[in-house]
Amino acid sequence: MSRAIEYARDLSEPYLFNHVMRSWLFAASLAELRGAPYDAEVLAVSTLLHDLGLVEAFSGPLRFEVEGANAARAFAHEEGLDERRTQLIWDSVALNSTPSIGLHKEAEVALCTMGIGVDWGGGWCYDSIEDHRMKSIVEAFPRLKMKERFTRTICGIVESRPETTYDNFARDFGERFVPGYRPPSLVDSLFNSPFEE
Repeated sequence: MSRAIEYARDLSEPYLFNHVMRSWLFAASLAELRGAPYDAEVLAVSTLLHDLGLVEAFSGPLRFEVEGANAARAFAHEEGLDERRTQLIWDSVALNSTPSIGLHKEAEVALCTMGIGVDWGGGWCYDSIEDHRMKSIVEAFPRLKMKERFTRTICGIVESRPETTYDNFARDFGERFVPGYRPPSLVDSLFNSPFEE
């Protein structure tokens, strides 16, 4: 875990590092409340590295979640984690912004998604975390204008790699904040397909 914390700190802007730390601590808090078995190391690595796809070092042609998942899996392999655990880390990172899937996967994937969701928008179990714990986590890792900075980060991806934003939440940022952003419609893809009916 300490290596994952160092890795995230070295690569991330302070606001993003604080976000992943809060997300991990929220996820661990929810795990404790649920009392269900889970792999604490997999949850920590997944949550701490879930936004690697937003940092310059891992900016690439794929959706930022997939770029981040690939980077987190490579990190886990280098740390000696086995194939099953590295796959759980990949799934957790790749699906963290797709709760309609992530919440129905293995405990580590679901907990990662929930912890991130608490920090993202106060949803998915926000009220389950005791006020004093919430306050101590946010005081230890302040938000540092996360709403504004995260919006700028995602809009930068929308502007530079729009083809990676059409089927994830980045589309919402593009439609609201990026002039001229026009995502393709999957309905058009169906109706314009070359098949005769």
